[in-house]
Amino acid sequence: MSAIFNDETIIMAKNLVIVESPAKAKTIQGFLGKDYEVKASFGHIRDLPAHAIGIDVMNDFEPMYEITEDKINVIKELQAKVDKAENIWLASDEDREGEAIAWHLYKALSLENKNTKRIVFHEITQQAILKAISNPRSIDLDLVNAQQARRVLDRLVGFELSPVLWKKLSGKPSNLSAGRVQSVAVRLIVQREQEINKFTSESTYKVVGVFHLDNNVLLKAELNQRFVTKQLAENFLNQCKGIDFCIDGVEKKDSKRTPAAPFTTSTLQQEASNKFGFSVLQTMIIAQKLYEAGNITYMRTDSVSLSETALAGIKTQIETAYGANYHQERKFANKNKNAQEAHEAIRPTYFDQPTIEGDAREVKLYELIWKRAVASQMADAKLENTTITIVNSSINPFFAAKGKVVVFDGFLKLYIETSDSEEEDKEDDKLLPIVKKGQVLSYKNIQAIEKFSSPPARYTEASLVKVLEEKGIGRPSTYAPTITTIMKREYVAKGEKSGKDRNYNLLTLSKTTIKEEILLEKTGSEQGKLVPTDVGNMVSKFLEDNFPEIVDYNFTAKVEKEFDEIAQGNKDWKGMIGAFYTPFHTEIEKVTEDRTREIAPSRLLGIHPSSGKNMYARMSRNGPLVQIGESVVLEEAERKEVAKQKKELAKQKKAGKQVDIEENTDKKEKLQFASLKKNQSVDTITLEEALELFALPKSIGEYDGNEMIVAIGRFGPYIKHDSGFYSIPKEVDAYTLEAEEAISIIENKKLADANKHIQEYEHNGVVIKVLNGRFGPYITANKNNYKIPKGVDAALLTLEECITIINTPVAPTKSKYSKKK
Repeated sequence: MSAIFNDETIIMAKNLVIVESPAKAKTIQGFLGKDYEVKASFGHIRDLPAHAIGIDVMNDFEPMYEITEDKINVIKELQAKVDKAENIWLASDEDREGEAIAWHLYKALSLENKNTKRIVFHEITQQAILKAISNPRSIDLDLVNAQQARRVLDRLVGFELSPVLWKKLSGKPSNLSAGRVQSVAVRLIVQREQEINKFTSESTYKVVGVFHLDNNVLLKAELNQRFVTKQLAENFLNQCKGIDFCIDGVEKKDSKRTPAAPFTTSTLQQEASNKFGFSVLQTMIIAQKLYEAGNITYMRTDSVSLSETALAGIKTQIETAYGANYHQERKFANKNKNAQEAHEAIRPTYFDQPTIEGDAREVKLYELIWKRAVASQMADAKLENTTITIVNSSINPFFAAKGKVVVFDGFLKLYIETSDSEEEDKEDDKLLPIVKKGQVLSYKNIQAIEKFSSPPARYTEASLVKVLEEKGIGRPSTYAPTITTIMKREYVAKGEKSGKDRNYNLLTLSKTTIKEEILLEKTGSEQGKLVPTDVGNMVSKFLEDNFPEIVDYNFTAKVEKEFDEIAQGNKDWKGMIGAFYTPFHTEIEKVTEDRTREIAPSRLLGIHPSSGKNMYARMSRNGPLVQIGESVVLEEAERKEVAKQKKELAKQKKAGKQVDIEENTDKKEKLQFASLKKNQSVDTITLEEALELFALPKSIGEYDGNEMIVAIGRFGPYIKHDSGFYSIPKEVDAYTLEAEEAISIIENKKLADANKHIQEYEHNGVVIKVLNGRFGPYITANKNNYKIPKGVDAALLTLEECITIINTPVAPTKSKYSKKK
């Protein structure tokens, strides 16, 4: 371990302990005496500059850190405390990010080796804090360098690659960006969507029989084969008409289920999503609160191990609550050899507290963590699996009924882990009745149900985290911000479609009659799933074509391993950055120098019925759209010639000369455009759906003697009525809007406008208004807005009082639409 100060410690009277958050500071302060003061840095206090690359590429990739604007006052306050303290204890988290925070504090506060100590702990308890203070260490520069390598590499990728996207895909600075981990995550989602779109569903017929036993008991069993056509299924039902079946065998087999390991960051994110519907970010925010309150151990970890203290606490809890036969000690090992075994899994700090006080979400997550950790040390569940075989000598396939009996519940008494195949498991978990071999059965009914093969499932946040971890992409601390970023960039969205209606056949044999029904089911639901947007598809394809290494799963995983090697002191971080940057930068220059702008491919939808022109779905600078007519894409030489002729034409016109050059040298066919709806995609929109997009503007009736016109403008859909314009809310579909709902929108807007205006004055030619806003009353004058002090009644404000508020030296809030001077 390389270090920047030694381990000698002299505890003196005046001690300043610096942690990341106020909540953590408050908890720790309660464990320490009056000789200690605990303050918060509020996270990172230095970073690369926000609007510049901040890396001296020519000077061995030296980062140019600066104190972030929001931390200037924090540093001033901490510096004042440092100047008075005799010992400074840097107590940030025990991962790479926490180590980097400690190092940045050391640098920014100009600390000295002689009185600066680094302490770490994975749980916020009095015992853990006092133990850490008794065993300080040095700042681990290997961990710091691993964090620096990640930060620098991600900054280089983002700052060099994003302008290429702007130039090639949008033609201007835009919201487009690329990142080393986020681009790979988007590619995973895009590829899954492509698999779904290419998938052709095939149907088979599943046959299920319901058989009579004694005492009106029914036994449900499934045929051991499926039929590929309706005719074959019907033929089989015909063979079954009026025949009896018998029990051919009852097979019992003992099995066991073993509890899952305690939570790591990724497994906690997955289980909280599956059980409670929490987003990955939501889970991490709640877990952070639980940690800072001293309720759980550190929530960013990839270790599944538990300390001896934890194992002892769990054993006591299990034996007290359930008995000694329910306890079975286990020591879990990580599959990932780079997992930090020195850390523990996520667990409660106190096992005698099965629940806590807090908001509902905190209680839920805490109880989940408590149950998972305790269950990991409980006995296996012992099960008896039973299969009953039902046959008839005149037919070849046989029916099988499967069930499961819990002989000893073990850990299942406390905790059941969610499973991807949970629905199928439920079908096999039913308790079967007692039967005898050779017992004759008659059927109540036998059904042949048409079932369709399913495409690969879209990713949820939980399943995306799982595959990122399996592929070695990112680390526990990166999953939540990665998913947040790709959704914020609108490369990926949470699906909203509930699915499409699909017919399926049901054949039912009752007695000797076969009844055929056509039933309806929903298929292809996107709700809550991660779906790539057209922008996400476009960016992902561009990166795959031009920068394949950036979105290569193996390359990204290799980079993560190199970060681990740096953290272990086995690799030089600047050398690793240099090996990546040189070929990457060369490729950036090559793609940038290529003057052709990337044109997103268009998709022919069909022929416009009235004009006979082709209709296309394609991406544009302003998003996905449908186009009627052909685009004329000029080659570079043609474009230069057109520009030259235009320039000459303008010059001659200005001189008042007769113009002989054909003015419409680049005249194109008149095109019509319509933007796609939020839930539509260039890849899947149909001709019929596209035609609907051109239905606006349209008249939907009259109100108060004036026509109501629904149209779409620059800021979205609106209603035009009596020279007024009324925005249509996002949740309302403008294409299906009817007169009654339109009238309601108009009246609500008029009412809101009437209530908005409270007072109006004029002073020296300036109009001063007192208005109601989203956040309460305010004053507006000269396109500036001014807060009204609390306790002041806006309805009673005089002109003089308004002027006083305006002249009070508080920085005004600029209106969103104010012009820049």
